[in-house]
Amino acid sequence: MDAEQSGKPRKRDRLKARAKRYATVPISIRTSDLPKRAASAAVMLAVSGAALWIGGWIWSGFALLLGLWALYEWTAIMWRMTDRPLARLIGVMLGLAYIGYAAFVIGALGNDAVAGAAGGKRLGGPLVAMIASVIATDTGAYFAGRTIGGPKIAPAISPSKTWAGLGGGMVSAGLVLALFAGFDRLDVPVAQAVVLGALVAIVAQAGDFLESWMKRKAHVKDSGSLIPGHGGILDRVDGLIAVSCVLGFVFMGALVQATEL
Repeated sequence: MDAEQSGKPRKRDRLKARAKRYATVPISIRTSDLPKRAASAAVMLAVSGAALWIGGWIWSGFALLLGLWALYEWTAIMWRMTDRPLARLIGVMLGLAYIGYAAFVIGALGNDAVAGAAGGKRLGGPLVAMIASVIATDTGAYFAGRTIGGPKIAPAISPSKTWAGLGGGMVSAGLVLALFAGFDRLDVPVAQAVVLGALVAIVAQAGDFLESWMKRKAHVKDSGSLIPGHGGILDRVDGLIAVSCVLGFVFMGALVQATEL
């Protein structure tokens, strides 16, 4: 019986794993995909920024489109995770509720016709701050994780996520929200904005871990291949979906009041 049949890793695989553990990989190699990722991120920011600047139902439609595409990728992953019809149905329904609610929150908060109706209170400011803090979380986690490395958070779920990356994401998100608060774009003190940013980073990472767990169960690397260097739409908005759901509960009263008008 060979090593493959016995379930034990082969000798060369053990040596390769040991080499990866102790070898120091240059930063230039670890960040070799940065130009492609940066170019894709610039395009995504330009498109989403234009939709948000136009606002109104254009933004709401854009949020709906992203939600539908993310749900499509969620469903595709779910189909690969299991072949049991009931499990697939439950998974798709959970995805519909999770992603659908997040898309509603994002579309409503950026639409003056809806958010502006909530007692004259404009909720678009928190939306921009939320998006910026989630982007800052991803960016800070990427650079801190790649440059510092260190212990993994949950290697069985996401081998690339480190505690250093989480710390970098929390710091970056905290600084971004502190800037929003400092320029009166958030109605909270700067110190509270820093704490809020750190919490946003944790929630965003939780959303990232959820998708990573699903992809690992489905034996796929990315949710799709739509965005060069980033994978699919769900790969990019997994953290934003989680944060949007939490923010949606915070603004639930205002959103319900607005949508009833």
